[in-house]
Amino acid sequence: HGVAWEQLHDLEEALPRADVIYMTRVQKERFPSVESYRRVSGSYRLGSEHMKLLGENAIVMHPLPRVDEIDTLVDSDPRAAYFRQARNGVYIRMALLDLLLGPRLLTA
Repeated sequence: HGVAWEQLHDLEEALPRADVIYMTRVQKERFPSVESYRRVSGSYRLGSEHMKLLGENAIVMHPLPRVDEIDTLVDSDPRAAYFRQARNGVYIRMALLDLLLGPRLLTA
């Protein structure tokens, strides 16, 4: 679709340029060994010091539940959108169920 993108490997470099940060946990089950998981697990953690680098209108999203990839101190930042994201997900699922099952429920 012609959308420009860039892959960065340094979080501190990416944060000031980002509009949206979508965090997920480091998935232990996808690593070949516990040792390889331990080497990277602490590298992907968003803390309040990172939020200072993030733009004023940017947001942080996460599918929840989180493990330890976002410090709980970030929760009070208005740019932390993951609780709103989860709440809105409930309404979306309700609307989808109504759309898919609503007519059948009314005629049953």
